[in-house]
Amino acid sequence: MDWDKLRIFHAVADAGSLTHAGDTLNLSQSAVSRQIRALEESLNATLFHRHARGLILTEQGELMFDATRSMMKRLDTATARIRDSEEEAFGELRVTTTMGFGTLWLAPRLPALYEKYPDLKIDLMLEERVLDLPMREADVAIRMREPSQADLIRKRLMSVKMRLIASEDYIAKYGKPEKLTDLVDHRLISQSAGSTQVGQASSMVNMLISHDISPRLTVNNYFGVLQGVLNNLGIGLLPDYVKHAYPNLVSVLPEADSSDIPVFLAYPEEIRHSKRIHAFRDFVQDQIVEYRKQVKNQMLD
Repeated sequence: MDWDKLRIFHAVADAGSLTHAGDTLNLSQSAVSRQIRALEESLNATLFHRHARGLILTEQGELMFDATRSMMKRLDTATARIRDSEEEAFGELRVTTTMGFGTLWLAPRLPALYEKYPDLKIDLMLEERVLDLPMREADVAIRMREPSQADLIRKRLMSVKMRLIASEDYIAKYGKPEKLTDLVDHRLISQSAGSTQVGQASSMVNMLISHDISPRLTVNNYFGVLQGVLNNLGIGLLPDYVKHAYPNLVSVLPEADSSDIPVFLAYPEEIRHSKRIHAFRDFVQDQIVEYRKQVKNQMLD
């Protein structure tokens, strides 16, 4: 199939207009129209419905647009990788991590990355599902367990714990539990039992339930649990890095903390020389150093 025709089709589908696509491609409207007609004839299909306000994709056109959009994205990614140089890092970097870590730890620190590398484009994919890095569903991953996929470069970054956390206002109003059984008199907020989460969090919830302490509010992600805590709804089960990000939060019953949860960074071996990978890896490691300093200073205060 003629690549030029596909490129012109993609521009028309994206713009929704022969004229606008022509402006983008530096082609006349008639030249664009001829290419679209030729593509439709080769496919024996109508790709656009034409009307006074522009063009609308047909069902067949939607299928073709999905294909060309995927092709263009792959080309953009390949171009950025080819252009990676010793001096700079730019282009798209697809980063996957969990909803909790991505929203509560990583995202607030990204301004420091963009300040140093303004031409980077981060595509942050927050989901509990483990994406397949060797199959290039993402470029780099930060996960709460060591990746098991082959052909990955992996580095342990830090450890976190699950912790019971409340706001100062909540503690002032309802008191601070001194022992585990005191939690019966408090509203416990945790992730939903059916939500994907680290094993230590599930173990803590099961331990509390064994003491007849059941969550009275459940949310399907840690960001929702945090909002409940910040709004004085109760005591939340959250990763310990949340406490350090919000100084007005209070740790409750630290003896009930979970065991260490390892945090790993991983990326495919085939892109180990990418300057974007190096830039992101070094950024995360620098931020962890700063985070540890912050934790140490808070412990001394």
